[in-house]
Amino acid sequence: MKSKRIMAAAFSLMLAVGSPTAAFAGEEVQSENTALDTVETEIEASAVDITETEQELTAVTLNEVAHSIFYAPQYVAIELGYFEEEGIDLTVVTGFGADKTMTALISGEADIGFMGSESSIYTYSGGAADAPVNFAQLTQHAGNFVVAREDTDDFEWSDLVGKDVLGGRAGGMPEMVFEFILKENGIDPSEVNINQSIDFGSTAAAFSGGQGDYTIEFEPSATALEQEGVGYVVESLGVESGYVPYTAYCAKSSYLTEQPEVIQAFTNALQKGMDYVNAHTPEDIAEVIAPQFPENDVETITTIVERYYEQDTWKEDLIFEEESFELLQDILESAGELEERVPYEELVTTEFAEKAAESIDE
Repeated sequence: MKSKRIMAAAFSLMLAVGSPTAAFAGEEVQSENTALDTVETEIEASAVDITETEQELTAVTLNEVAHSIFYAPQYVAIELGYFEEEGIDLTVVTGFGADKTMTALISGEADIGFMGSESSIYTYSGGAADAPVNFAQLTQHAGNFVVAREDTDDFEWSDLVGKDVLGGRAGGMPEMVFEFILKENGIDPSEVNINQSIDFGSTAAAFSGGQGDYTIEFEPSATALEQEGVGYVVESLGVESGYVPYTAYCAKSSYLTEQPEVIQAFTNALQKGMDYVNAHTPEDIAEVIAPQFPENDVETITTIVERYYEQDTWKEDLIFEEESFELLQDILESAGELEERVPYEELVTTEFAEKAAESIDE
């Protein structure tokens, strides 16, 4: 609009210069030439401002463990331009598994990793010199569901005993939370035939193809199986597991030290997305994030968001609290994946999330 006003002014000045009734034409021409020079200078200055704004955006590559409606606040932040507002040009790559996401982070292919924070514990315990540190927690409940072959309103965890269940990768959060819930319900995981050989993201297709009596699925796969008529959601692991730090953002400690402004800006954008999700209806959220999931219609996305909304999936802030970290280690120990507990202070920083929460409150 500014450029249009400038051009309109310039055009008016040109008409004035050519007017036969203008007095002191010579002086006016000189005056108008000066005005035109000013207009040109403003136009050039505007172009410089635009160029500088574009140059201010910092390129950041985020590797996410999966592309799921479970992470709605992140996609809200992307679709509503919150990352650009914070000066970040974000590229998102899906790793399809925490192990692959962590590999991308450690190798430098990604600046930030988004996955279950158990991966940072494994990396630290393995003696990594530049171990990733968690700086923002997004979800506080498990995001997967038990999908059965038959619909039922009276599912019991004991129904899984002796049955074939398509689970997750050994040592990954989906599988460990599943086994943790089984134990909490008095069931030894060995009593269930858990298939851990299928790649992450492929279990829904395997179940649709006839494998397993039950499968443990994230969205939108769980709803997709229902729409196919081959499966039915009968239980939520998120409800049963309680408050679990299921997914968090992390970066190598060196990156946090060298790029604190970038991490803060990234966290600020996420907090804006979190605030939007907590202040709007599932219908509103679905409309915003729909471009991220073109394979699903808005009605389906709304159904999925409602499921996550009702189980209080998303935190109000991004602060990864010590109590949550210790619960995570309880789950790892229960699964036999942790020989020695690691210090919270080594693998979690709340500095950026606290500042983001403060800035939003202001």
